[in-house]
Amino acid sequence: MPSHPFDPGYAQEPFRSLCEDYPGEETYPAGDFRVEWGPVFHRGRLDGSARVLVVGQDPAQHEVVTRRILVGAAGQRTQGFLARLGIDSSYVMVNAFLYSVFGQGGGERHAGDPAIAAYRNRWLDALLVDSDVEAVVALGRLAELAFQAWKDSPAGQGVDVTFQRITHPTAPESAAGGDPERYAEAVRSMLSNWNAGLERLRPAIRHPDVDRDLRPYGEALTDAD
Repeated sequence: MPSHPFDPGYAQEPFRSLCEDYPGEETYPAGDFRVEWGPVFHRGRLDGSARVLVVGQDPAQHEVVTRRILVGAAGQRTQGFLARLGIDSSYVMVNAFLYSVFGQGGGERHAGDPAIAAYRNRWLDALLVDSDVEAVVALGRLAELAFQAWKDSPAGQGVDVTFQRITHPTAPESAAGGDPERYAEAVRSMLSNWNAGLERLRPAIRHPDVDRDLRPYGEALTDAD
């Protein structure tokens, strides 16, 4: 097994200060966010080795337990997507929202909140300004809005990075409502969208962890995905 150098994580600046000085209920209203669960900041490399930044939506129960984002089904499918780009470990992930959202409506109501964006933009500044990140992947609409809000900021305007929005990894579960046929169709639609995203992103990844031939998805998710 290959070894990987230790990532110091939140011990280093600016991430240490970001984790000490984070917004609470004054910014994230308790009626729309589970602030009592606490903030969940990120997942992945903070040591400058990340080549891909993934922007997700908000932490769910699995993430709150592990204190890292995108570790449940959505995270596992995202890792499978990154692996097709040759990225096994050189990634970093942050969410549009620091706290778990009460349903999609809660996120939609606060998608443009300046105070939420101001703190999130400090993370994106730290991860993207003068960094080696080659591509940004947004999981769904709210993640795209979060990234575009940063891209419109003074710091964001100075960063040239390939960007791609893809369908959120658990969108099929949300769309199907328990109906197997609707789920299968939603998965096919998602994987078609992901294949288009892979085609656009692959040329941007100039320094993958592993140089793999691009292998598109089929029409259904497999255990390996």
